[in-house]
Amino acid sequence: MVKSELIQRITERQDNLSLKDVELSVNHLLEVMSDTLSNGDRIEIRGFGSFNLHYRPPRRAHNPKTGERVFTEAKHTPHFKPGKELRDRVNDSRSTVEIKDQGDDEDHDESMGSLSDSNFIRPLDDQNHQE
Repeated sequence: MVKSELIQRITERQDNLSLKDVELSVNHLLEVMSDTLSNGDRIEIRGFGSFNLHYRPPRRAHNPKTGERVFTEAKHTPHFKPGKELRDRVNDSRSTVEIKDQGDDEDHDESMGSLSDSNFIRPLDDQNHQE
């Protein structure tokens, strides 16, 4: 789902709100969240999850095009940790989630295979779980 789809879905569920009102609200919410994280503060939405920053120290890397060794700078990256209610809800729905094909059939490489014969995600159990 992209932001425009989120806005559309909220508008469809809330008859009393216009598309423009929902768009402004979503944009404002995202701006406040971005500002909060930029200031180094944590965001917690009970039942949904929390957002914070993870420190990434400088490291050695290489440019894949040239093979040249480079050093990356230290940085902070946003991190989302789902809450228990969200994790439970996602895991409870895993047995019925249909896999959607994101590409055209012409672009599909048959050698890649599929995740399951019936195009459904199956929960792990002792018979199909390998460690």
